[in-house]
Amino acid sequence: MEVSRVDRSARRRPRLEDVAARVGLSPASVSMVLSGAPGPSAATRERVLAAAAELGYRPDRTASLLTRRRTHLVGVLLDISSAFHAELAADIQEAAEGRGYDVVLSTVTRTRDERRATETLVDFRCEALVLLGPVGPAAALDALDRQLPVVVIGRRMAGAGVDVVRTADADGVAQAVGHLAGLGHRAIAFLDGGRGTIASDRRRGYRTAMRRHGLGDQVRVLAGDHTEAAGTRAARALLASGGGLPTAVVASNDRSALGLLDAFTRAGVEVPGQVSVVGYDDSTLSRLAHVNLTTVSQDARRQAEHAVAAAVERLEGGRTGHREVVLAPHLVVRGTTGPPPGTTGTVPLAGDES
Repeated sequence: MEVSRVDRSARRRPRLEDVAARVGLSPASVSMVLSGAPGPSAATRERVLAAAAELGYRPDRTASLLTRRRTHLVGVLLDISSAFHAELAADIQEAAEGRGYDVVLSTVTRTRDERRATETLVDFRCEALVLLGPVGPAAALDALDRQLPVVVIGRRMAGAGVDVVRTADADGVAQAVGHLAGLGHRAIAFLDGGRGTIASDRRRGYRTAMRRHGLGDQVRVLAGDHTEAAGTRAARALLASGGGLPTAVVASNDRSALGLLDAFTRAGVEVPGQVSVVGYDDSTLSRLAHVNLTTVSQDARRQAEHAVAAAVERLEGGRTGHREVVLAPHLVVRGTTGPPPGTTGTVPLAGDES
């Protein structure tokens, strides 16, 4: 029985009291050393740090947060399936660390909705929230902002009392349509993003741009959402329709564009030889050599920097008003767009190349 108790003790996580017992000091003195507080001598600090390292002691971050008035934590809500959200989260982490803050991530999944993911961040005592493309009602976001500063990335929030950082989505899609029209395309379809403000703005940008280029009679909106599966379904529907393929498709985001590319490739449809494809987001996947997707860049790094700056201004600068930062998107021309079938010509530089 005694051996069993020893084994359990050996497996127990070392505590502050264990370090104190090892060096013969009070837990309060050991805590001062480990927190870097002034007072203990250099010799004492050396003894405590050596004992902590020998025992494998690591401070309990959750407990230490509860004893401080401030946590210096920024909570970030993201869709775990979105490569673009993952890139944004990494950029937010870097921007936050540069201002003395750390980041807590909470994800939306198939079984975990936005409300629950947000509640987790609040329960963790985050001082501000950065929400990536939230779909919840504006009233709910306003109520959340009355508890702590909230910054929304990507979504237009007309009349809402939260800070917003986004790109001009309608303009980004218009650049994509203009690029394709300049190559000679007329049958330009749009793969819709479904419900929500972001999808609505991009759909509106497509319709407006088509009319501007004299292609109002060619408007064709394909049902979809912001997933790869939506792109696959849309491509299969086009192939099965018997009415002929459009010569180009602008997708509401990169994920659905990747679904299009996959389905076209499996069906033997050449991109861009038979159909040109444009995405939106300039995600990390779009830059892979075998994907090489023409897409619209939202400049994730600048969005992250503006979002963190807005949160810190509310927390430390005393700003009480709310603001909206709208960044200009730009088209990135890669290998999935070219002239329509039966024509010749070179791809004009309608945006940056990479």
